[in-house]
Amino acid sequence: MLKNIPNPPQATEIPHALTIHGDCRQDPYFWLNNPENPAVIDYLTQENAYTESVLKPTEALQNELFEEMKGRMVADEQSVPYFNGKDWFYHRYETGGEYPLYCRKKGSLDAPEEILLHGNQLGKDEAYFAVGGLALSDNEQMLAYATDTVSRRNYTVYFKNMLTGELLADKIENTEGGSYAWSADSNYFFYLLRDPQTLLASKVLRHEIGTDSSLDVLVYEEKNEECYMGLSRSKSKEYIFSVSSQQGVYSEYRILKTDNPTGSFEVFQPGERGLEYFIEHQADRFLIRTNFQEATNFQLMACPVDGPTHKSHWQTVVAHRPDVFLEDFDATTAWIALEVKTNGLSQIQLIQGDSNEFIRMEEDVFQVNIGINAHYSSHTLRYNYTSLTCPNSVLEYDGATKKSTLLKEDRVLGGFDKNEYQSERLWATARDGVKVPISLVYKKGYQKGPLLLYAYGSYGYSMDPYFSSSRLSLLDRGFAFAIAHIRGGQEMGRHWYEDGKMMRKMNTFTDFIDCGKHLVSIGQVDAHRLFAQGGSAGGMLMGGIINMAPELFAGVIAAVPFVDVVTTMLDETIPLTTGEWEEWGNPKNEEHYHYMKSYSPYDNVTAQNYPHVFVTTGLHDSQVQYWEPAKWVAKLRKLKTDDKILLLDCDMSAGHGGASGRYKRFKDIAKDFAFLIGINETIAAQ
Repeated sequence: MLKNIPNPPQATEIPHALTIHGDCRQDPYFWLNNPENPAVIDYLTQENAYTESVLKPTEALQNELFEEMKGRMVADEQSVPYFNGKDWFYHRYETGGEYPLYCRKKGSLDAPEEILLHGNQLGKDEAYFAVGGLALSDNEQMLAYATDTVSRRNYTVYFKNMLTGELLADKIENTEGGSYAWSADSNYFFYLLRDPQTLLASKVLRHEIGTDSSLDVLVYEEKNEECYMGLSRSKSKEYIFSVSSQQGVYSEYRILKTDNPTGSFEVFQPGERGLEYFIEHQADRFLIRTNFQEATNFQLMACPVDGPTHKSHWQTVVAHRPDVFLEDFDATTAWIALEVKTNGLSQIQLIQGDSNEFIRMEEDVFQVNIGINAHYSSHTLRYNYTSLTCPNSVLEYDGATKKSTLLKEDRVLGGFDKNEYQSERLWATARDGVKVPISLVYKKGYQKGPLLLYAYGSYGYSMDPYFSSSRLSLLDRGFAFAIAHIRGGQEMGRHWYEDGKMMRKMNTFTDFIDCGKHLVSIGQVDAHRLFAQGGSAGGMLMGGIINMAPELFAGVIAAVPFVDVVTTMLDETIPLTTGEWEEWGNPKNEEHYHYMKSYSPYDNVTAQNYPHVFVTTGLHDSQVQYWEPAKWVAKLRKLKTDDKILLLDCDMSAGHGGASGRYKRFKDIAKDFAFLIGINETIAAQ
């Protein structure tokens, strides 16, 4: 139980006016936008000390939760090996190790293990450590790998000689993690270079092995600052794909044959506003997932590799379906797999010869997606399955026998029995009459107790039902857990996204509130113990809902919350601004400005009672700068009229994803859960 709360720190107020379109916003905490200012670090340190003091009564509970979560993990866990047509690859953990070992077995699973990269050795002296992708050269003599030791998602590429185990002198900094491609002759390495300030990747460069990176050749530069870039290699290894895209409205691919590394990238289909497409190579054709021809939910098309690639030559493979959203696809020479959404749930459709079928799932609430299928000629399909009660599983489907084989279901230690838990699919009616799905899980015997409602609701990212072993610690203590599949994702199709972005963003907030009200109205949760959680854009959601309906929620966790929407979207010098205008709007446009201001959490804090609030951030966050949640907490603390708990926890050595490592993250989750449990006990005792 949380009690005897000390006085919180109070941030200094320094007048600062922000004026545009004749409208003036006062931001007295704007000074926090400077990590070089010792006063900023001092304030964050004070907030951390206050959080530690308030949560001190929960220290024993936090340790108990951490040990529970850690105890459910298999100490020497290993992934399912996958075949690339020649060798087998997997990663595994050593007992007590925080980071994986990336391994290979040549030719056969009976072959001796070769450790390609030892994560524990590389990350042992780092406060933060992440590997950003491995890429083995075609001649298998060189391994390119990238690491981030700051948590800004700026990766440095290193090259390891697989014959000697030594590192080359070659080193490339400021790269986009994982966006790499080798040439067929293994002499050249392509990568995306990030701007050190905005962190936008806008340049494709070619590095010749054995030379200094200062000599790298600029292959293509994207001049449109609203675009994000991606770089990949086709599964066939015959092509390198470079793509520029604007969020939800535009894409343009360039392609290069890997056996012609010094050649020029050729435009596949010129970019057009409103036209989106995504390509993969299959034998004598390119497959194209696209919204061309008003295919709102996308269709699959194709064109020959040796002919024109302009959209006028695309032929339909799988036509547009108004009730089926084509979310992703994969292909080998033997099959095409489609990852689709129907009625709010993911499905896999497999096309193989004359066969065209959906792989059947047994549960009512689940998540399924295409797995790692690295073998270009494979006749079987790997896919992943999970649900709110079923741990992550890897299966292999044989189109000839119509049967799936379970290769692995993650083991959960500590006496876990999936039959002790129940999941359901509910539907809430939003205020405009739209039906919003809710995925619910609880331990059997749950009776109208506390419930944690979670959501994201942005960028078209579908928050599908998923298993969490750490969540069991909450369910076992009498909580239910629910995911609100609100507009802004794509659970119900592309229109679900379009109805939750830009000038319809308010639907995201009201959907979540209406889902919460529905759970209360049907008696699924004690009306005084409804909790909410969201992170990043989902943290913005948390900021919005406590401004709009503070009385509905007992407590809220806002992780790395994007809450200062207008100010951030006006600042083109910081990461994730120009590329986000198609998601939120550009406040330089007066209509966009006023609409964004109407929901921006920071701009709408007012003198009213708020729920208990726990806010987390990271000093090095490259996605949502730390000062957004810091300013938000300061303003809330100044204006709120209640005596409820308000905490800011700033990780001084991490960024957007929190602590790195296999076990360290459980410390953060344990703190979150201790906050929820402490608030719940306080309310129950009143």
